[in-house]
Amino acid sequence: MILPRRRTAFVSATLCAVLAISTACSFGPPDPDQAGEPPNLPAPSASAGPEASGDDNQEVAATVLAKNLEIPWGMAFLPDGSALVTERDTARILQVGPDTDADGLKVTEVQRLTEATPGGDGGLLGIAVSPKYSTDKTVFIYYSTAKDNRVAKLTLKGTPQPILTGIPRSQDDNGGAIAFGPDGYLYVGTGDGTATGTQAQDLKSLGGKILRMTTAGKPAPGNPVKTSLIWSSGHRDVQGLAWDSGKRMYASEAGQKKLSELNLIAKGKNYGWPRAEGASTDAKLTNPLVSWPNEESSCAGVAVLERMIATACLLGKRLWLVNSTGNGTLIGQPQPLAVGEYGRLRGLVAAPDGSLWTSTSNQEDGGDPGPDDDRIVRLVFSDGGAGRS
Repeated sequence: MILPRRRTAFVSATLCAVLAISTACSFGPPDPDQAGEPPNLPAPSASAGPEASGDDNQEVAATVLAKNLEIPWGMAFLPDGSALVTERDTARILQVGPDTDADGLKVTEVQRLTEATPGGDGGLLGIAVSPKYSTDKTVFIYYSTAKDNRVAKLTLKGTPQPILTGIPRSQDDNGGAIAFGPDGYLYVGTGDGTATGTQAQDLKSLGGKILRMTTAGKPAPGNPVKTSLIWSSGHRDVQGLAWDSGKRMYASEAGQKKLSELNLIAKGKNYGWPRAEGASTDAKLTNPLVSWPNEESSCAGVAVLERMIATACLLGKRLWLVNSTGNGTLIGQPQPLAVGEYGRLRGLVAAPDGSLWTSTSNQEDGGDPGPDDDRIVRLVFSDGGAGRS
């Protein structure tokens, strides 16, 4: 059942915090993880939460896994349960875990990429781990240069080999989402790259699109046009991609004038920018699954946990949660989580153990960094399942 709308509170410890969103008295450490080889995580502290309205009893344990990062952007997991994390402006690739230290999970710099050129919302952005990593040791990155955005492959500590260049580069709308879909192909979310939205509706441009490609950067079999990389169009700034167990694809839409969107992505569909924001009566355009005013959203990362779809928001300083049925129909209303508790949230991924990892983005313009920012936080929900209690 979807979380009811209610007030939240956090009690912080040196490494941990617990978000209580029910009338229950306490929440102990999560059960041992049931998937993969997870790191030895510090346990959340247990604390009573404030009385809240609603009949649901559900809590979320929030553990700070890493701190003192500099604008973390992309997160992707290695087979050993550790995560690769990119930093936008430093152009560093970090490995978080699986070992621990006094601050939580051990953070190790793997390499710093001279090929990435930071500036505005550009720099080293998304990262994806090859599904065949155990044999090919390959990761894929999305990054900005002075003239364009690019997708490259590399073995860690090696030199990036671009497989796609010429994605429009701008001060603000650079996209950057990159992930492997359940079909084994690489999906890339790009930004329109213009203030007026001239690229998003242009099927000759890579800007304002979701692209689908092989690991060589070529159009994947089954694309709407077999000679084109474009999977969907009409996007402003796609920074998050995720799939549910039914292989339905979800994407964030940030940077529009009034609304941010969570979209259910389908082959060949047009999602409207700049012709429409939010719901439209134009039959040629696909309406969003959900939309929110920018001041409550401007969402980036997207993750799916069983039937819950979550998105992490920058201006909104929260997570938005929506629940769906087995066929993808939404249940109830979207509910906010952790409003203002961690500041700007950008990254959001489902971990192999069934938890969610989110990252703050408080070191950038518009942020109000605390002494530990930027951070990565692990969220464990209390209603059962792998990685849950």
